[in-house]
This record gives sequence, C-alpha cells and structure tokens, in this order.
Amino acid sequence: MLFSIILMKEDLWTNLPKQLSAHYVVILAMCIADYYLLLFLNKRVPYSRNAFFRIVADVVGIAMICLILLWIFNFLIYDVLLVPREGLPSFLVKFAFAMSTNVPILLVFELIHYFQSEQKAIAESEKEKRKVLLFQHETLRSQINPHFLFNSLNVLSSLIYINQENANKFTKALSKTYRYVLSLSQQPIVSVADELDALDSYIFLMRMRFENSFTFTVNKISAAERNEIIPLTLQLLIENAFKHNSATEASLLNIVVDIGNEHITISNNVQPSGISEKGGIGLKYITMQYKIYNKEVLVEHTGQMFIVKIPYI
Repeated sequence: MLFSIILMKEDLWTNLPKQLSAHYVVILAMCIADYYLLLFLNKRVPYSRNAFFRIVADVVGIAMICLILLWIFNFLIYDVLLVPREGLPSFLVKFAFAMSTNVPILLVFELIHYFQSEQKAIAESEKEKRKVLLFQHETLRSQINPHFLFNSLNVLSSLIYINQENANKFTKALSKTYRYVLSLSQQPIVSVADELDALDSYIFLMRMRFENSFTFTVNKISAAERNEIIPLTLQLLIENAFKHNSATEASLLNIVVDIGNEHITISNNVQPSGISEKGGIGLKYITMQYKIYNKEVLVEHTGQMFIVKIPYI
C-alpha cells in the first residue's frame, strides 16, 4: 500500500479505508493462490526430487498468479467500476509490484512448510526407532520363549544319556544361537554371511530335534553374502516353516534358501501340521521391519509351495 501511495503521489490518509480494503483483497487473493500453488508443487515437484526445477516452478507459478490476478483486478477496475486509466501506473509497473509482494508471501509459506516437514520427519524418525526397538524386543522374546527353550532342553536331556558327544555339540550350538540373538541389540542390519553363519547353529539344533525329518539346502552366490538384511530374518522364516508344517521321515519338509543378486528366496513345501505353535513374531513383523527401509517382502502361496522373497537393505 505504501508503494502504491508513493507511486501515485497521494497523501497517506487520503482514501485510507479504500486503500486498506483494496490492498487487503489483493493480498488475501495472493495468499490463497500461493497456498494452493505450494500444495500443488509439493506433490508434483518436491524439493527432494529436484531443487532447481522446484525453484523454477516457484518463479513460474508466482508469475502466473500475478498475471491472472492483475488481469482480474484490471477488468474489475477499468471495465466494471469504470475507473479512468489516466494517472494510474502501467501494467508492467503493477506486475513488478505484484511480484515483489508475492515472493515474500510464498517464501513465508515455504518456510512454514519446511519447519512442519522437519517436525514431521523427527516424529516419524522417533516412531521408526520405537518400531525397531519393538522388533528387537519381540525377536528376543520369540527366541528365548519357554517353548523353544523347553524343546531344546528336552533334546539335550535325551542326548546326555544317548550320545554325550552330540550333547556337547548341541550345547555349543544352543549357546552360539543365544549369543548371536543377544548381540543384535545394537545391530539394525547384518551381512548375509553373518546371518548364514549364525543359521548353521540353529539348523544343527533343528537336526538334533527333528533328525532326518527335513532337508535344508542353501544355494548362494559368494558376492551376494556382502549384502545386508535385518537380523534373524532367515532363522525366523525357517522357524515358521517348522511351526506350520509337519516334518516326518515319511513326508520330508524341504526348505531351500536361494541367495541371489537381487533378493533371498526362502521356500518350503506345504504340508500343514494341523496344530501350529503359538508365539514368535511371525512374517508380518518381518514385513513391517523391511517397510521401514522402503523394501517390500514378497510372499507367494501356491498351495504346494510357500515362498518368501527378502530384499536386501
């Protein structure tokens, strides 16, 4: 309004109500238009995608808003209200003033959006940290649950009388499995090589428990072992295979782990046990953890085969 008064060489108090009303309408229209422009650009051209194109889009958007508003107000002033054009500033001058007014408005909106986004990002980060902690807690509870420990101690008790050498090996494998689980409190991700190394002890425990009732095969590419996954992913999926399927020497449970370049595939033949053990974090928790890293766990159930594809982090 002050720029307009200086340009028009008017007294500040002359027609003050009209000046305030007119400029209030203009600024209000700019604010509304800039707000919707910001919403549109945040969806179509966010700063995270390309900052340069976003700045160009901001400038082009502001210019279009100013041109449209000037055309509307010029039409209202000259064609509707029939105000004479003599003594009034040119279109280019009005456009320059409109741009100088509109840029700070959009800048304020951008700053507000930036700080809101920062607060939202901090809140999301804390939420994801809580999810990770929950996963670690549930994982530990899953692995150190009474059923798993009870079954392991039963096998150990039998081995002590039958085969002391195997009992000693079983104790070491059980100790290694628990030690690995307890070491994961500060490790959100681990290498495939570390996971496979820890998995050997778990598979040994299962062989002592189920004997010749299942087969376990790992097909791997050495280069893929450097990739990283969420800890205990393989162990938990293999545990699910034992929980939900029967395993006997007459009807073997066949578990295959394929370590590929793009993902890990864990598959097993489906032969429902009828009664599944309760407990464990299950596939849904693994899926949730990979979503934190924007990765999707693919599950296929063909009726005869159950297949899970795990992406690398």
